[in-house]
Amino acid sequence: MPLSKNNIVTLASCGVIALVTALAVSSTDSKKMLEDHPVVLSMTASPEVPSSVLFCGKSIDITRYNMHEGFDRELSSLTYFHSTTMLLIKRANRYFPVIEPLLREHGIPDDFKYLAVIESHLDPRASSPVRAVGIWQFMEATGRQYGLTITPTVDERCHVEKATVAACTYLKEAYDKYNDWVNVAASYNAGMGRISGELTKQQADSAFDLWLVEETSRYVYRIMAIKQIFEKPYKYGFVIGAQDLYKPIRTKEIPVSADIADLSAFAKNRGMTYADLKRLNPWLRDSKLTTGGKTFQLKVPEDHELYYQRPNTYVHDTRWVVR
Repeated sequence: MPLSKNNIVTLASCGVIALVTALAVSSTDSKKMLEDHPVVLSMTASPEVPSSVLFCGKSIDITRYNMHEGFDRELSSLTYFHSTTMLLIKRANRYFPVIEPLLREHGIPDDFKYLAVIESHLDPRASSPVRAVGIWQFMEATGRQYGLTITPTVDERCHVEKATVAACTYLKEAYDKYNDWVNVAASYNAGMGRISGELTKQQADSAFDLWLVEETSRYVYRIMAIKQIFEKPYKYGFVIGAQDLYKPIRTKEIPVSADIADLSAFAKNRGMTYADLKRLNPWLRDSKLTTGGKTFQLKVPEDHELYYQRPNTYVHDTRWVVR
């Protein structure tokens, strides 16, 4: 049926009203969208917390509220502590090849390399406010107790290989006591005396069930969380290429039994700087070396090892890099 003039006017009026209404709604929606639009360049998503994690060959259920939240706190912190966590993976390419064989040789689960990661950030010269030193953060008395030489010119807490062996000795003693690697890990932070006393006092079997100071309460979760990221860094937003990892620096060892009065002259005579000698032998505490009748091995690099003239090609763990 043909439309009358009145019908056409009515339809046109309805169309205008609908258009004005739509524009008003659209304007409101647009304003709301602008108000809610992110003002940062990236979004922060909560990392997924698994129902269980594998630690030292044992599956640990973390669905209990305190365990879920404890693990989530450490995983979230390490995931968004971008620069530090990324540097840990880069450094691991240099130090894990040293640590892993020693753990294996002494019967310690491979996962304990992550304890060294959270203890010192894989910095052999790390020192804490309470004067724990080295990659395994030994106190001076404990270092001596486990066979490390500490004198005015030598501090083997900073000797990666020797300190790792000392840590293995401690970990084996702790496992003989607890027969549980979680309790062993907790004791590394709090001491065997404290963990044993609290297990008895609180009538518990696991450090996960203890009420402890915050640092110790977080400790094992932090180890498990950094392991999670190291095993799947890309999942947690870390995009690293082989060329980004820190290459191991090959060295030769020079046995030294006599005192060295001037380490700067010693370094120069071997074609290296004093700074490089100290970096490659972080256990040297002074500008001289007093051997005290012992023989020490000083690491000396070959020239080409000190440069990134060619991209690094050594990848200790292929899971760390994108292809």
